Amino acid sequence: MPDTISLKEGKPAPDFCLFDKENKEVCLSVFKGKNVVLYFYPKDNTSACTQEAKSFSKNLETFAGLDAVVIGISPDSCESHKKFSEKNDLNIILLSDPDHRVLKEYGIWKLKKMYGREYMGVERSTFLLSKSGTISHIWRKVRVKGHTDDVMEKLKEIS
Repeated sequence: MPDTISLKEGKPAPDFCLFDKENKEVCLSVFKGKNVVLYFYPKDNTSACTQEAKSFSKNLETFAGLDAVVIGISPDSCESHKKFSEKNDLNIILLSDPDHRVLKEYGIWKLKKMYGREYMGVERSTFLLSKSGTISHIWRKVRVKGHTDDVMEKLKEIS
């Protein structure tokens, strides 16, 4: 597992393989030659996560026009992703990381606090990967409102 400190702009994005909502293995390396919007979110069917997924889905044609694919990753199961996608008409790729392997590799499985309680969870983050597979931009502690637009603007800059 790479040191997450080395995950910064200009560095290669760690490759991984995870399963999608159809229980099919998807590897990041298959998308080499395309820009990749790799976003990490805490949980299917929660308010902010649903809003974020719908926003990326709604703008998928624009991302495709910028030669980019959108991939969302959370600890939820493949079955949860399938239900989440169907319920919200999502057309983005959602991958399941129930053992938190990729979440840890990308440095976003963190100690969080809510209402005085500490727990491990996903720090909402997005990595924009260039066609060569390097990290072009990182957004950490993402606020959902306006985030899709920010990602599209940055993508236009690198395209």
